[in-house]
Amino acid sequence: MTASLGADETVKAAESTAQQAKPRTIHPCNFRYASRLSNENARSLTALHEKFALNVTNSLEVYLGASLRMKLMSLEQLAMQDYISGLAPNSYLLPCALNVMQSNFLMEMDIPLIFPIIDLLLGGSGTTASEEARELTEIDEEIMQGVTSLIVKQVERSWRTLNLSLTPGHCIKPAMIQQIFPVNEKLVLLMFEMTVGVTTGFFKIVLPTSFVGFLLRHLKAAQSKKISSLHHLPNPSLRERILECDFNVALDITQMRVLVKDLIDLRPGMILEMKAPVKNTGRLTVEDVEIFEALPVRNGTLKAAQLLERSQEPALTKE
Repeated sequence: MTASLGADETVKAAESTAQQAKPRTIHPCNFRYASRLSNENARSLTALHEKFALNVTNSLEVYLGASLRMKLMSLEQLAMQDYISGLAPNSYLLPCALNVMQSNFLMEMDIPLIFPIIDLLLGGSGTTASEEARELTEIDEEIMQGVTSLIVKQVERSWRTLNLSLTPGHCIKPAMIQQIFPVNEKLVLLMFEMTVGVTTGFFKIVLPTSFVGFLLRHLKAAQSKKISSLHHLPNPSLRERILECDFNVALDITQMRVLVKDLIDLRPGMILEMKAPVKNTGRLTVEDVEIFEALPVRNGTLKAAQLLERSQEPALTKE
């Protein structure tokens, strides 16, 4: 009995030693990154704003009268403090008010992109890059209002399922971002690469995650409604489709014989005797198939056919 207890204690001691020797895996947890976007939602946002980039490119090319390139580079979800820490001191920041959820979104553009755009608007070539980044003056900001208003209109167009009316504000400093978003707000950052002339930089749209969820729900509802309407769209019947088709219709006298010499001697202005009594009716044919007996008549200034009796049902032929 004593030997048995000793063996049990030895086994337990060995298991305890093995558990202590096995290393534990510890992962850091950052609760600010909770509720991250799913892959499906990220794909939906990406597809939506790739079209937005194309629309902005086309609109700005017409507005500036010069070639421009803009494409979506990345989509990222991050905490507000992380976004603020990466801002340049003289960043071009423009908040826009949303008429839902009492929220705002932010547009950011690299300062080196501003100067070629202003140069184009003032009649220049827009190919001279700024040697050093400087703060924008009030005149610079006023000149940029037309460009930002155009971009905001394209945002409204991309989010048309929400029927939003966006109101651009005035440029702000990075320190004022906390007045736009709550301190604990998580943000979705859409980064676009923009090329104006010889200058390439980044244009960004910063959205609160709460609004992104609202946007995604409406996108999915609109998509499901569109698919549902397609499923319930009745296919037109064969009869309805035939009603839109064109057929050759003729009113003539069939089975008539004319001498070849009479045809050879025909000249403009001559009258060819058909040798058919006037009282004989003609035939209304559709694609050379007799449908009705008919007489040629006049309806005002137009030629017409007066239908009499229906002809015998044509026999169906198999080719």
